[in-house]
Amino acid sequence: MFFKKKNHLVGLDIGSRSIKIAEAVQVKNGFRLERYGKADIPTGWIQDGQIREPTLVADTIRKLVADTRIREKNAAVSIGGYSIIVKKIQIPFQTVEMLQNTIQVEAEQYIPFDINEVYLDVDVLGEPDPATNRMDVLLVAAKKEVVENIVSIVTLAGLKACIVDIDAFALQNVYEFSLGSESEATALIDIGAHKTTLNIVQGGVSLLMRDVPLGCEQITIKIAKVENCSFEEAEEIKISRKPRKHASVQDIARIYSEVMADWCMEIRRAIDFFYSTYPDSQLKRALISGGGALITEFPGILSAEISAPVQVLQPFQGFQVHRRLQQQNLDAVAPQSAICLGLSIRRLDDK
Repeated sequence: MFFKKKNHLVGLDIGSRSIKIAEAVQVKNGFRLERYGKADIPTGWIQDGQIREPTLVADTIRKLVADTRIREKNAAVSIGGYSIIVKKIQIPFQTVEMLQNTIQVEAEQYIPFDINEVYLDVDVLGEPDPATNRMDVLLVAAKKEVVENIVSIVTLAGLKACIVDIDAFALQNVYEFSLGSESEATALIDIGAHKTTLNIVQGGVSLLMRDVPLGCEQITIKIAKVENCSFEEAEEIKISRKPRKHASVQDIARIYSEVMADWCMEIRRAIDFFYSTYPDSQLKRALISGGGALITEFPGILSAEISAPVQVLQPFQGFQVHRRLQQQNLDAVAPQSAICLGLSIRRLDDK
């Protein structure tokens, strides 16, 4: 291998309904995807970002590592939801060293949590304004409880969490790796089981980031109620769109339409806020991922709602793929793998 492996990490995405793992090694012409695996988990194991069944989740990760024959123990994981605050703020110019010492004082006015209960990080955006001697900074705060929870799960699974990233940043990472940093604004939207993550990026900078508690499980819950069936049966109906007892085909279609309308409304609100904050910017397109991207009619519905083209993100396209994976149907899991792949190309010495 051309590059040393000392910075190598495994990408591990612990979602509320599935766990994904990927190992990508750096080679001369980019990254080669060496190993990939995905395991579904029952509803309730992870709820509202909290891991309710830590031993079972850890056992699933351990089995996934064994099944994929991943030997690397250092991992990059990510978190999201209301336990995370990301804000672009403007502060008086100071060096990075000074900022590390003053960030807690600067952050207190922007963080709605007890400052002693969060981990803080900061990234300087661009050059300071010479006229005002102020600079833009991206402030990130994560609740210690959530960070320590996911780190303990990874440790229990026999791995070491070397990087705890933010879901939206991992999404941005794989987007820029696959398509490059674009000068026009792009909305990255990941619709998971319980949560939708939105990150509007332009020129390598995140302009707006938002998590909303809406996702594909809304569809399952509504189907279970109409069909008067178990959650597992409702999941099967959701995938097949074939009703069994009490619902009709029209009922299932109506449920899909209602839930997608909810998603579109929240996404539109975020984009409207983006336009009000950055009136000179224009959204070039939206790229969607997660389980919601598997709904074939959703891109067209969302495009009509936000008046911009909508495409499904193809996160594998930037990778060379090892021959052992070429027989797997990676396209079928591509939308759900975006965050995991964004984590897999992180390195130990990354900011």
